[in-house]
Amino acid sequence: MLFVIDFDGTLSVGDTVDAMLERFADDSWKDLEADWLKGAITAIDCMQQQLDLVEVDQVTLENFFRGIQLDASFIPFYKYISQFSKVAIVSDGLDHAIDVATRNAAIPSMPIYANKLHFKPNGVAISYPYRNPDCKAGNGVCKCQIAEQLSEDVGGPIVLVGDGKSDYCLAKHADIVFAKGKLITHCEQENITFRRFQTFAEVLDVVKKWDIANKQLSGAIAKNLVA
Repeated sequence: MLFVIDFDGTLSVGDTVDAMLERFADDSWKDLEADWLKGAITAIDCMQQQLDLVEVDQVTLENFFRGIQLDASFIPFYKYISQFSKVAIVSDGLDHAIDVATRNAAIPSMPIYANKLHFKPNGVAISYPYRNPDCKAGNGVCKCQIAEQLSEDVGGPIVLVGDGKSDYCLAKHADIVFAKGKLITHCEQENITFRRFQTFAEVLDVVKKWDIANKQLSGAIAKNLVA
């Protein structure tokens, strides 16, 4: 079993990148965001241009990352599911933000797959170690590819916990989907079976009811687990 955990708006209470841009960039980042949401530019183009607007030094930004509010119920959720499942944070956000925020919150170490943040004099840059040039969604991190690779080692089902546009593609392929935010609307429009949640405490309540004695559940059975 594999749990794929989104970060911004899912593990973190708000969107880390948006909060960073709100604090350290001029307002033109919002126009780029609007262009991305309506499909005029890709997520990669959007993020690259937005980060070019950021003016901040490394110490200030890392202090900002330490102040990121995370879902307090994630730790007990993680401690329970890690007994029988592989868990990975897979985000189209920034690796350093996730690393600093999770360490500051004493969240247990786990694999993090995200875009790589680079510091430059009074600014930042980004690179895409998990980009898939064939990714139709145009994201910096191809969640589908990562989930497929990780599940080869541990088997299914694949469980997605997410909230936004970067989760749309994987939601179609995951066996189980926990959704909030924009992901709810997407799942409803695409007739994707999902379970609503607001906190990881709610996800944990559902997972504790599963019969996980047989860890190699089929996709059909897994779909019924969120009904």
